[in-house]
Order: sequence, then C-alpha cells, then structure tokens
Amino acid sequence: MKYMWAGIFWIGVYLFLTLAPLFVLLLGPTPGGSGFWWDLSLALGFAGTAMMGVMFVLTARFKLATAPFGIDLIYYFHRQISLVALVFILAHPAIIFIAEPHLLTILRPAFIPWPLLAGVVSLAALAVLMATSLWRKGLGIDYDGWRLWHVILATISLGLAIAHIVGVAHYVAAPWKFLLWMAITLSCVGLLLYARLIRPFWLLRHPYRVAELRPERGDAWTLVLEPDGHPGLRFQAGQFAWLSIWDSPFALKEHPFSFSGSAEQKGRLEFTIKELGDFTRRIRHVTPGQRVCVDGPYGAFCSDRHPAPGHVFIAAGIGIAPIMAMLRTLADRQDERPLLLVYAYHTWERLTFREEIERLREKLNLRVVTVLWEAPEGWTGETGLITEELLERHLPAERDGLECFICGPVPMIDLTERALSRLGVPLSCIHSELFDLV
Repeated sequence: MKYMWAGIFWIGVYLFLTLAPLFVLLLGPTPGGSGFWWDLSLALGFAGTAMMGVMFVLTARFKLATAPFGIDLIYYFHRQISLVALVFILAHPAIIFIAEPHLLTILRPAFIPWPLLAGVVSLAALAVLMATSLWRKGLGIDYDGWRLWHVILATISLGLAIAHIVGVAHYVAAPWKFLLWMAITLSCVGLLLYARLIRPFWLLRHPYRVAELRPERGDAWTLVLEPDGHPGLRFQAGQFAWLSIWDSPFALKEHPFSFSGSAEQKGRLEFTIKELGDFTRRIRHVTPGQRVCVDGPYGAFCSDRHPAPGHVFIAAGIGIAPIMAMLRTLADRQDERPLLLVYAYHTWERLTFREEIERLREKLNLRVVTVLWEAPEGWTGETGLITEELLERHLPAERDGLECFICGPVPMIDLTERALSRLGVPLSCIHSELFDLV
C-alpha cells in the first residue's frame, strides 16, 4: 500500500513539473495579437521543453522516486515520453510556418537571428539523440559510446532550447518568468552534477573487492563482491545494481546486473552474468581483489513486496539470476510456502544453476518444471516454449492469490504475461523484469 501512495505522489510531482512552467507563463502580462495557432505552437514548445528538463530527473536514479515503480519501468517511461516531447517540439515550428509561411524567409543562414538558430540546433541535436536511441542496435552504435553522446546531446538540446525561449522573449519578458527558466536550467545543471560527479565520487569512496569468480553452466559467471572499508548495502531479492568493473564510475561505462545471491547475506553481494556481449565476455578475466563500484540497489521486481500464500517464478536463460536471489533468500528464511519454478533453457547440459536448484528443492516447498528447447535422449519433461497450454498444466488450480514473477527475453515476457492473464491470473499479480533498458 505504501508503494501505491508513493507512486501516486511521484506521478503528481511529474505532472506538476511538466505543466507548471506552461501555466506560470500565462500569469501576469501576456503579449497580444498572436492568434490561436501561434499560442498553440508556443504552448507545445514550452511543454516539450519542460518535459525535456524532467528527463534529467527521470534518469538521475533517485531511489526514493524510483522505488514505487522500479527503475526499469522509469527508463521505459523515459523512452516513450521522449517521443511525446519530440512530437510537441516538432509541432512547435511546424504550426508557426504552416500558419505564417512568410516566416520561412528568416531561416536563411545570413539572416537568421541567434535565438532562432539556437532553436534549430536544439531541434537537430534532439533529432540525432532520438534516432540514435531508437535505432542504436540497428546502427551498430557501441553502448558505452552511445551513453556518453546521449548525455552530451541531451544537455546541448535542452540548453539551446532554453536559450531560444529566453532569446525570443515571447511570454517570458517579465523578469520573474525569465528567472523561472533560469531556475529550470540551474536545476538541470545540478542534476547533471549530482549524477555525473557527486554520486560517482561517493561510489569511489565506497568500493567493493572481488572475493570470488565462480563459473556456472551456460557460459555464466557468478561474481562475488565484499565491501572494502564500509558495511555494504542491503537489497531486496530481485533487485539489481550498476557495476563499474574496469573503469571509474565517472566514465559512464557501468552496466546493470541482477543480484543472484541471498538478501540475507550481510554485505556480501553476488551477481551472475552470462557472456552475451562485448562487456560480459570480459567477466571471465576479473581477478580476485579487483575493485568494483556498485550503484544500487534498484528495481521493484521483489517477492517481498507482494506477500502471498504462494509464488510462481517463470524464467528463461539468464533471467534465472534475480529469481535465484528470491529462492535463496526464501531458503535462508526457511520459508514453507508452496513455490513453482518454470525454467526454460536451450539444453540440459547448459542449464545455469541446475545442481543448486535441485538442492533448493530439499530446503523449500519447491516444484520445478524444466522446459528444454533441445531435449536429450530419454527426456520426459517439457520441451519447446513456455506456452499457455504448458502453464495450464502446471499452475495451481486456485490462481487468484498467486503472485507471478517473470524474467527473460522480452518476447518471452510478453507471451507469458498474456498467457497468465488468459489463465485467470490478475494483472496486478503479474510482475516482470525487463533487462533491455535501452
């Protein structure tokens, strides 16, 4: 319940921050004779710019603000609302030039005034930022390089957009309205300093050291960390953190990984990482004693947040990592509630945590359904994909009180969510973790 009210509060804060600049500009003296289309264009421009400013808040990783939703949902919202802001900002000049086409003449390089030039460059920077974000993988853009340029382009775009607003001075001629946009500018600068300087400095002062690197089945490795000179952090099973392993946290090269160890361990952290990309393929080369910076915990994918008479866990591939954290935590607590794990993998030999899952069955009231894409000879278990029919066979008959947790590739999550819904599991009881944040 506390997360619900906190969520409502932060949604209200977001709406206030995005709409307040628009309404404040309408207070006091306003320029006359502009006409409906001109005013609509400016309103869209103001709203879009305010939304751009709030983007800095959304990506600053404030734990208090992200806790009710989970930071994966915040990042997903950030991506979608950015498209809305882009539409608003594109509509701003489009409406003006359609309503008054003679104004196109001022776009000539020799005659364009600096406030308009600032707006044009801001729009161009925003367009490049959005294109490289939406099609980063298709364009073959390196993740670390993209992150750096994402910050640079966002800062340039917002800074020039505010310069455009102040330079044109339409609706912002009053000194206090000018101060409003200066306050927005300084707030964004402050958020940038916090996210890129203050927090990385704090992380450097609270490092972890590699205690162990343990190989797992399926080209996965469990990285075990211990705090160096501090008590360490506490997390809820199912959450994740950003790790800076070979680089300083100032370098914008941290990567998110789920905790895979028990939340009952004091200080000691475990992350199970599969070799999938350029960064994760280097995990095998981590050495004991190596310094690692940990920014976390984040995420709302936690069984502790959803008390229930029983839980259903559905995982595919390395999506088992956060679910293992939940199972290990429940085992350490000697939890006796009925649990169901549906775990899909390509082959039996590469099934990550295969042996430990068997051991957990002795400690927990746990039923395991393994689904293999390529089954070995003599296999009598489930094969293929996790389908509605498969879930129908294994889910308990009484499903109203079940809390279901799903983690794996995005297509698998989408299909499983729809299957559970059709099988009568309430949407409020279906919880998913999205690995693909960008």
